[in-house]
Amino acid sequence: MDFLPALAAGTVVVFLAEMGDKTQLVALSLASRYRWWTVLAGITAATVAVHGLSVLLAEAAGLAVPTEWVTLIAGLAFIGFGLWTLRGDEMTEADERRAASRRVRSAFLTVATVFFVAELGDKTMLATVTVGTQYHWLPVWIGSTVGMVAADAIAIALGAVLGKKLPERAVQIAAAVLFFLAGGAMTLQGALTLSGL
Repeated sequence: MDFLPALAAGTVVVFLAEMGDKTQLVALSLASRYRWWTVLAGITAATVAVHGLSVLLAEAAGLAVPTEWVTLIAGLAFIGFGLWTLRGDEMTEADERRAASRRVRSAFLTVATVFFVAELGDKTMLATVTVGTQYHWLPVWIGSTVGMVAADAIAIALGAVLGKKLPERAVQIAAAVLFFLAGGAMTLQGALTLSGL
């Protein structure tokens, strides 16, 4: 097994695929809402899971990946996230007190879930599957995770800085627009692929 070439391929391919990708924009948006270390931890957990699934798919020789269905479902979920973001979350003082001890955990789960769904059928997932068909799964898994987290760390830093200077409602609207655009594009792409157009 050529560990280092596989590690390098996974890292470089996914890092480049993630630059300017919708999930990097999601990372930026989440970092403007939650603490940077919570976003980084959530993204890392989601990336480990999604890229683990990716290399598993790559190892399953002969199985076709129904990416059009994954893309369609993820697109609809993104539209739902956009609506949820626009609605916003309002908490009473009693809710704040009850949630204080669970805040980090629930923010982590929110970030991890949003990012996991965003990654399903994404080009970085497909890039990991592609690299995984050419190299051993373990270094590709490690490399793709490192590349993804490194690219998203850049977005998290930018989001953390911008989030302190922007009004909360503006951030909500911008995040919702990103979710709607990504969700609409993914839903359209999945639907067109399924219909054979």
